[in-house]
Amino acid sequence: MEADETHLDDVEVVEVDGADADLVVDEADADVTADADDAESSDEAESSEEAAEVIDPVAEFKATLRAKPGEWFVVHSYAGYENRVKANLETRIISLNMEDYIFEIDVPMEEVTEIKNGQKKLVRRVRMPGYVLVRMDLTDASWGAVRHTPGVTGFVGNAHQPIPLTLDEVYRMLAPDLAPAAGPAGAGAVGTGSKPKEVRVVDFEIGESVTVMEGPFETLPATISEINPDTQKLKVLVSIFGRETPVEVSFGQVAKI
Repeated sequence: MEADETHLDDVEVVEVDGADADLVVDEADADVTADADDAESSDEAESSEEAAEVIDPVAEFKATLRAKPGEWFVVHSYAGYENRVKANLETRIISLNMEDYIFEIDVPMEEVTEIKNGQKKLVRRVRMPGYVLVRMDLTDASWGAVRHTPGVTGFVGNAHQPIPLTLDEVYRMLAPDLAPAAGPAGAGAVGTGSKPKEVRVVDFEIGESVTVMEGPFETLPATISEINPDTQKLKVLVSIFGRETPVEVSFGQVAKI
């Protein structure tokens, strides 16, 4: 039994000085604080990266337009036949093997609210009656393919050497409702730029000259051809590419000259 007994004299007791114990605790606290600071710095870095990733939809759309091959041209068509001309030209591109020269046909559309019999109805319609946009490389062959498409009456500008649209002109026609991003504070809530228009009662006369104040024809002069008091809308004639084009606007979208 004496051989199995543990002698207290053989047990070494290590005493830790009070100052050393405090140092160990302080080091542990410092490690925890450092880890917390690293985590906070990481979160701040991620937030900064997210803020930097906010994209301006206007700039992005223009960059997309700029990167596409070809240039945009405008062709005349009979009013009301714009979408038919688009379909006819798309068919001709395939049948004439012009895929490498004519890339895209677009009929700009818009949504408006019409009021009939006291009821509002959302209607999608052609924004510029009588015009079709074509993105293409201009050659004699591609010019002929477009020009001789049923429903096309000619190119805007020089008949045989039409002038392409500028990037800003294309942007206004294809994406007039995009609004610039609001920055980090507005991330995730990029608007379309459109908002309900205030309806105002204004006295107008047929033949009166006005200035368009909103929309794709902003700042352009126009002449009133029709007045509809029930819907609070006007039909005005706007000169686009040297041709008078009827455009419907609300009373609040024009100003008297």
